[in-house]
Amino acid sequence: MTELTEPLLAAAAVMIECLTHGGKILACGNGGSAADAQHFAAELVNRFEMNRPGLAAVALTHDASVITSIANDFSFAQVFSRQVEALGRPGDVLLAISTSGNSENVVAAATAAHATGMQTIALTGGHDGGDLGQSKYVQHHLNINHPSTPRIQEMHITCLHILCTIIDSDMFGGRS
Repeated sequence: MTELTEPLLAAAAVMIECLTHGGKILACGNGGSAADAQHFAAELVNRFEMNRPGLAAVALTHDASVITSIANDFSFAQVFSRQVEALGRPGDVLLAISTSGNSENVVAAATAAHATGMQTIALTGGHDGGDLGQSKYVQHHLNINHPSTPRIQEMHITCLHILCTIIDSDMFGGRS
């Protein structure tokens, strides 16, 4: 946790700034990371550990019609970037999750977020976070330096819960 303390605080500050100014957080990932993106969005939209107003967050992983139409008409590599282009606005934040850091569609989403004027927070794993972790379009990188995908995923959900706690505490004064 000593390695992640400052990156977690910086990422939370970016999310809080976004949400306080009427922005939204878009989250994406594949497989287990898709589930993490949906989980994080649900914690913000509904509640985490306290009753509070809903916060603007959208998982780009949940609309089968949108995902399959983009994959069919363009490519699977564009399923998230097209949604970022359509839904993202300057000041919004992209939460890009990839255990390997090499998911082409997640890396493309970070590129699209940059072009839209959004900041990107990457949640990755492995030695250096792969292509996503090394992308010049990622402003905040939370990397779990471990070779095991299950261990990376376990730490990802812990990081997401820590971000939720910080957001709730800063914006609404803590737990109820």
